[in-house]
Amino acid sequence: MAAFRIAKGFSQTQLAEKLGMTRARIAYYERAARNPSLEVVQQIAEYFSVSVGELLNDTSKARSKPGPPSQFAQLATRLDQLPRAQQKTVAQMLEGFLKQAG
Repeated sequence: MAAFRIAKGFSQTQLAEKLGMTRARIAYYERAARNPSLEVVQQIAEYFSVSVGELLNDTSKARSKPGPPSQFAQLATRLDQLPRAQQKTVAQMLEGFLKQAG
C-alpha cells in the first residue's frame, strides 16, 4: 500500500483523510502491524484503481530481510507527523532545493 501512496505523492495523513481513516490506521497497515479487513482492502484498491491482488502483491518487500528504515523514510515519517502548515513549508523548501540541484 505504501508504494501506491508514495507513487501518488500522498503522505499517510493525506491518504487517511481521503479514505476516511486515521493516519495511525494507515501506518499500522503499511507496517503490517495490523491487517485490514477485506472490505478495507477493497476500498483501498478501488481508490488506487488497482485490483486487490495488485495491492497485496508486493513481493519485493516479502523477499528481503526487514531492516531499519532508510534515512529518507525516517525523515518522511517525521514530516508526516508535522502540522499541515509546517509540512507545506518544508515541502516548499525541498522543492526549491531540488530545483537548484537539478
